[in-house]
Parts: sequence; C-alpha cells; structure tokens
Amino acid sequence: MAVRTILFLLFLLPISIYADELVGRTVHVSDGDSFIVLANGTEFRVRIQGIDAPERRQPYSRKARESLAEQIADKEITVQYDKKDRYGRIVGKVLVNDNDVGLVQLQRGLAWFYRYYQQELSPEDKAAYAQAEDDARQKKLGLWSDNQPMPPWEFRRMR
Repeated sequence: MAVRTILFLLFLLPISIYADELVGRTVHVSDGDSFIVLANGTEFRVRIQGIDAPERRQPYSRKARESLAEQIADKEITVQYDKKDRYGRIVGKVLVNDNDVGLVQLQRGLAWFYRYYQQELSPEDKAAYAQAEDDARQKKLGLWSDNQPMPPWEFRRMR
C-alpha cells in the first residue's frame, strides 16, 4: 500500500519533459518546421516538436519557411528536447528570447498542431497549441484560408 501511495505522489510531481537543452545559432532553415543550428562548432538538424508545416510542393510551404526564417535565421535559439526522430534530427521545443517558435507558426496559420505526437508535449503546450490552431482556423489565417488544406502527413503518405 505504501509503495502505491509513493508512486502516486511521484506521478503528481511536476517533471520536466525535456532532458537536454541545445543553445546555438541557426545557420539554415530547411522548411516551416525544421532547420540546422550550429552549437559548439557542430551542426545539428532540428525539427520543431508539436507542429507539422506544409511540405515542399504544398501550398503555403514557402510562406511557412519564410515565417520560420524570420523568427530564427541567424539568431541564438534554445532547443529543449528529449528525443531524435528516425532521420536523426533533434525534436524539441524551440525558443528565441523565451518565445515559442512552434506556437508562433500555429498562430500564423502556417502549421498544423501535430496531434499524433501531442502526448510528448506538456499539458500547457498541448492546450496552447490546440488553441492557436483553432484560432488560426477560425480567422482563416495562412493555410486555413484554403477550403480543405491537406495535412502534410497525408501529403507524405500519398507520395
């Protein structure tokens, strides 16, 4: 009984979901949700956690890339992360001056909230990302101005 109580209390403690932090300067923006950062003389490929931006050859791909570049190009960024994807990219929350870059992409209507991976986000980020996408949809911002924008994961599956 005591073990169950201790485990339950440990579950309630706030735990940082990020194990590592990378601080560096952005040297290349690949698309609306990925880029390369230079840290300690090493280049790291990074994908923004919790969002999925249009793929090349999809509407709003260029605008999503330009929006990301405007936020992070040649700027010092912080990436809080705990995983890499199957392509070896760091997947994490990206901050510039404490501003959440992924959240801004959603607010501008230039990315989808990637709900498939929402369990990897903090409850606060999950709520903020869902609200940002909903607001952009209602205001018909960016890709939401199209009648039926195709999510990137569907576009990739078709290819």
